[in-house]
Amino acid sequence: MAAGVRELAPTSSGRPSLGSLLGPLADLFLPPVCIVCRTRVGERGLICGVCFAKIDFITQPLCDRLGVPLPYDAGEGRQLSAAAIAKPPVYDRARAVARYSSTMREMIQSFKYHDRHEGVPLFGRWLANAGRELLADANLIEPVPLYTWRLWSRRFNQSAMLAHAVGRLAAVPVDCSALQRVRRTVSQVGLSPDQRRRNVAGAFKVAKDRRNAVRDKKIVVIDDVITTGATAEACARALRRAGAARVDILALARVVEPAANTLA
Repeated sequence: MAAGVRELAPTSSGRPSLGSLLGPLADLFLPPVCIVCRTRVGERGLICGVCFAKIDFITQPLCDRLGVPLPYDAGEGRQLSAAAIAKPPVYDRARAVARYSSTMREMIQSFKYHDRHEGVPLFGRWLANAGRELLADANLIEPVPLYTWRLWSRRFNQSAMLAHAVGRLAAVPVDCSALQRVRRTVSQVGLSPDQRRRNVAGAFKVAKDRRNAVRDKKIVVIDDVITTGATAEACARALRRAGAARVDILALARVVEPAANTLA
């Protein structure tokens, strides 16, 4: 079969499906391009090698609690950063795909603010891989909710889109109604860590009629970016108060402060 030509998928009747017929035509007139730089790529929803090389993926060794990269492997057992020991988070564990820099920042901002959703399947695969240990025995996935007016103005919740992508891959149920944002908050961009914590304090709760949905559950909260962890902690606190057995955080990216990734 010639390069770039797809084999047509048959329907139950043995004839090619409409989607399989239209796919090659779409690629002919609108060739698949990198979701970052628009360079030609082999399939839709992928990034080119040059852009991929600019992503700073977070891999082992890393802090078991905060999920930040560590400078070296300290040996067997749980490895904790100095920041996690000095101030343990409310949540149990956090994991992120990559540092919030370069290409990853550009992709997330395009997704979040410019309606560029073609990367969601790829993001879902990355998240499912980064969060394997969190998702292995999870009972429920909860996206970080948006306040009503922000959801109305943006028309979508990026965290919910990511949550559904991960849920399908990990076969874990997704609930977008239990955890609610009940207070309007200002944008966290540009705020100091203390300001961020005050901004989201009391902003989340679990609806009274949904508490049974989270009680005794091992929950993975999905977000796009962990910056200081203030939003993650506020969500975890609300879920803990509603009786969740465990709350882990899984994000596409996180900001890594220099002091956060040092060993104790």
